[in-house]
Amino acid sequence: MITQRQPPAGTIPPPRVFTATEAADFRTVLGHFCSGIVIVTAVIGAEPVGMTCQSFSSASLDPPLIMFLPARTSTSYPRIRSNGRFCVNVLDNSQESISQQFAMSGTDKWRGIGWTPGENGAPILHGALAWMECSLHREYEAGDHVIILGLVERLGAADAGEPLLYFRGAYGQFSARR
Repeated sequence: MITQRQPPAGTIPPPRVFTATEAADFRTVLGHFCSGIVIVTAVIGAEPVGMTCQSFSSASLDPPLIMFLPARTSTSYPRIRSNGRFCVNVLDNSQESISQQFAMSGTDKWRGIGWTPGENGAPILHGALAWMECSLHREYEAGDHVIILGLVERLGAADAGEPLLYFRGAYGQFSARR
């Protein structure tokens, strides 16, 4: 017989149970998953466009695919999509203000932002921790978001720095165990 060791009574609070059908509860629970922050960029004509995104992940090594999930209400993503080529910029922990700037609608997102065009023309943000130049591979509707798969064609990373993180509705930073 297997016995399970229980901690002494009163040392660990019981977990709070939520309802998945309530959007606020769903968001609260998912906020317990720490994620990095990326800025997805492209150029339309001569104008750079970009958006903050926290729903980002690798998807495949062969072929090299990444994915991000913009909201269907995004006004920036349709512009990025129209180009078919984009860059995903992983933000350094010193770039919180850039994340906030690109998350706002109806403002000049590019005011004071340094960037260099990648080989595909999409902006690579100065100071980004890492970046991936991609072409649009596939899209899938997913409720109130869209799953975007990007085929990575070129990428790079800084030699130093730490990621900007998001957890429970707030920015934070990584602290390595030594």
